[in-house]
Amino acid sequence: MKKSRLIFLAFVIACGGGATYLVLDRPEPTPPAALAPTPVKQDQVLVAAHELTFGVVTQPGDFAWQDWPKESTVRGMVRKSDNADAIEEMKDSVVRGAFLAGEPIRKEKLFKGANSGFLSAILAPGYRAVAINIEGSGSTTAGNFILPNDRVDVIRIYRDEDAAKTGGGDAYVSETLITNVRVLAIGQNAQDKGGQAYVTGSTATLELDPHQSEAVILAQRVGQLSLVLRSMQDGREIAPLSPAQESHDGAVTVVRAGVATQSRGK
Repeated sequence: MKKSRLIFLAFVIACGGGATYLVLDRPEPTPPAALAPTPVKQDQVLVAAHELTFGVVTQPGDFAWQDWPKESTVRGMVRKSDNADAIEEMKDSVVRGAFLAGEPIRKEKLFKGANSGFLSAILAPGYRAVAINIEGSGSTTAGNFILPNDRVDVIRIYRDEDAAKTGGGDAYVSETLITNVRVLAIGQNAQDKGGQAYVTGSTATLELDPHQSEAVILAQRVGQLSLVLRSMQDGREIAPLSPAQESHDGAVTVVRAGVATQSRGK
């Protein structure tokens, strides 16, 4: 073999070996340093330490402070940075809307009235508490399964005097007086279910507006009232006007000999 070829071959081998050395000896690239996450600003909000049911009178142990992302707080939450003494201020309040354990406390669902009774504290503004007679056997209250804070319709059963006068015998009429109203208490019990299957009593106290109050008090004088239990999903619906409410346009109802008649008020 010619000397020139040997020199060329040796040169090629040397170059290949050098390239291989450089590739194999190349250091691993250093990974970029991970960026530290931006810390989330925290605040503390007042939450229910355990489940709080409708009608409960709160004590300091019912509340707790809990860390909460500052950017996620919404209007109505009680923040420790705004009021560090909130737990002490909110004790002896009446719960007007139930809280789950860990749920942020909202002031509008609590009421504190030093000079008010319990029932007036849980009444919604502009409403009245009206008690009606019910049967202890449950025949007029869905078998005693109607409980405080349930929603009901009120049905009146009365004797048809016109049918009786025309010789039709005893004829009775049913009328839905009002719909979708809240039960405040059964007897003296105004607490939520709390594991009870049912509660009993001789009265049911309803939350009614002024027109509904008049209609119910009058209807109780001239007939029998029954409560019909509604689904809990109806609780947020706006109650439609019943026929009795729709006709309450300034008329005065007069009862003579058990018969109710209406005359236009002046």
